[in-house]
Amino acid sequence: MPVAAVARRLGVAPATLRTWDRRYGLGPRGHTTGRHRRYTAADLARLELMRRALLKGATPAEAAGYALRVADDPAALADPAPPVPAQSRAAPPPGGGPEVAALARAVLAMDDAAVGGALAAALAGRGALWVWDELVGPVLAAVGVGWAHPADRGTEVAHLLAECVLTEFVRATPRVAGPAEVLLCCAPGERYGLPLHVLRAALAERGVAVRTLGAAVPVPALVAAVRRTAPAAVVVWAHATAHADPSVLRALPAARPRPLVVAGGPGWAGEGLSPRVEHLAGVGDVVARVVTVSPGVAHSPRE
Repeated sequence: MPVAAVARRLGVAPATLRTWDRRYGLGPRGHTTGRHRRYTAADLARLELMRRALLKGATPAEAAGYALRVADDPAALADPAPPVPAQSRAAPPPGGGPEVAALARAVLAMDDAAVGGALAAALAGRGALWVWDELVGPVLAAVGVGWAHPADRGTEVAHLLAECVLTEFVRATPRVAGPAEVLLCCAPGERYGLPLHVLRAALAERGVAVRTLGAAVPVPALVAAVRRTAPAAVVVWAHATAHADPSVLRALPAARPRPLVVAGGPGWAGEGLSPRVEHLAGVGDVVARVVTVSPGVAHSPRE
């Protein structure tokens, strides 16, 4: 199973899977250098164990250790509610184990002031991409929401966390002087717009001015915006495969110079996309690519 499919199944970002692999060894065990990464059923079982432990309150390091210890035990794999291991006495891993645990507790307690304060402090000290991948992502997984739109899961904690994330990322986005060079929007029908605000904040940290159209943008509106603004880059985000229609990108008007066109998000499978369109599944991947076509980029000192 490819990375994007595993990410959708577990409700985490592809970048989170890469972090779990790099930091805890929870990647494809049969991966061969130079080949696409594919997860087996056993690999997925380990990740499911980690997610169960996160749901019961373990830190990411504890959850990973638990998953690695019991993954080969058939009884543990069959247990729908495995016990969470005792608190580790080791130092928390780099990437903010204590911050993840504190934010998860605040979210589950529905303490919006504490959630907002934790997000604001992390954004000020770590930057938008770290907060999204290393803090928000693990907490979304820990509370059982994943990266889905809160309306799709219907939980009160999902709505509260999504609203706090939106509020704090908007507040933390610095103003960038000059004309907007990048156009961001969600594909028609795609309601999950939080990644757009993360992209905008991360690009603004790097000195890139952005114009955002929002969620579920109709094709005529997107086409008109491209014609009127002549951006250096156009990013059309689709989290769900159902909204990743390549015809939307084919409808973009021709321009000189030709803008970078990015099909962003895990919804795009790559099939049917023009060779001139780049598919980048993760927010960090989109940011890294867009800054290469944006003049006057200032890289964040927090990277």
